[in-house]
Amino acid sequence: MRIELLWFDGCPNHASVRADVERMLALRGLEASLLTSITVDETTVIDVRFPGSPTIRVDGRDIEPDFREPDSYALSCRVYATSRGLRGQPETVWIEQAIDHALSEDSRTRGPA
Repeated sequence: MRIELLWFDGCPNHASVRADVERMLALRGLEASLLTSITVDETTVIDVRFPGSPTIRVDGRDIEPDFREPDSYALSCRVYATSRGLRGQPETVWIEQAIDHALSEDSRTRGPA
């Protein structure tokens, strides 16, 4: 499993999102080193397909359940449509579900121990 946190310097939400991801990993007994933090700048926005800060991807997939790639990419804050309205952070349950899905996929590909 590979977890990426993409953000830009000055993002007001990346630290708390990182803490959420690290907490989810710890609860599952996983290494925090699975989390790769990528600081995005003007030159990497298109290369990393940056939809806004913060973005979390698990095994290359965005954690937002109904995520659709934007028409263009920009160095900007990301807004999530959550159950509590528009927010600058994703739902914690989305992080949990993405990690759990990746864990179940890993166990299927590895087979029985």
